[in-house]
Amino acid sequence: MSILSMPVVADTLARVFATVVNAGPKAGVRFPEIDGRTSAEVIPTRHGPTAATVYHPPTSAGKPPVYVNVHGGGFVIGQPEQDDPWCRYLAAKAGVAVINASYVLAPGHRFPAAAQQIYDIVCWAARTDHDWDGTRLCVGGQSAGGNLSAAASRLALENGGPRIALQVLHYAPLDLVTPSADKPSVVGRRAIMKPWMGEIFDTAYVPDPAQRRHRLVSPAWGANADGIAGIAPALVVTAEHDRLRNEGRRYADKLDAVGALVEYYEVPGVDHGYNIMSEAVDVTRRAYAHIAEHVARATDGRTRASST
Repeated sequence: MSILSMPVVADTLARVFATVVNAGPKAGVRFPEIDGRTSAEVIPTRHGPTAATVYHPPTSAGKPPVYVNVHGGGFVIGQPEQDDPWCRYLAAKAGVAVINASYVLAPGHRFPAAAQQIYDIVCWAARTDHDWDGTRLCVGGQSAGGNLSAAASRLALENGGPRIALQVLHYAPLDLVTPSADKPSVVGRRAIMKPWMGEIFDTAYVPDPAQRRHRLVSPAWGANADGIAGIAPALVVTAEHDRLRNEGRRYADKLDAVGALVEYYEVPGVDHGYNIMSEAVDVTRRAYAHIAEHVARATDGRTRASST
């Protein structure tokens, strides 16, 4: 066992890593032509109130649909603002209200706290006393946010609601049982997601290796996805060069087996975090347009996404 798998070591390094990253977030691919209107919310959850920014669509006949966005960061980094360009894009192009919420982070809050909190946020978004239509609800996220979106969708299935029209799992870690070092990367040492990163993040979030077999932690591992008939329809998006690609493909196959896969979509020629750690503007625009079109379609087609 590597020293990085020791909780005291992983916790310390996770806090240092989060401090460094939060001090200088990546600029990411941005869309200066999109402004948009935002408002602030504080959402009550079982793990305490959490702040959120709501991105409102430019026009709406009646209440718009709603999309709960879950930011990434390896379960330890708190940067919902990193997703600001994506949230503005989605609100403008798919005509949905986008809730971009914070959530509790490891190692201060370990599994299942973040998964439970995201589910609470989804339940709150589904209520009828908002300016959006909670009956037309989606949830999605990239990287760790995709993992938490999958967990919230599983909890919605097991708890009998709320109904989720679409879950979007964007280059998500879906198998924390398999060590990151055992997940191949076609770009080798140039890979964005280094094995040591996965080891630190996974240990900070779920210190006990046995608990990483939990269905809400590793939905793509083993038989964890057996019995998911009725789960929210899913768009699974992976990046061609990402070492997490294969587990995304496996989970997509499991979803497909129960009729819950809307599409498996692999973004060509890019690695993990391509939309926030590179200047891949064209490929990001195409991927965002593709996702937004699915969101518009899932929320009954009253608005249509556009790639422009």
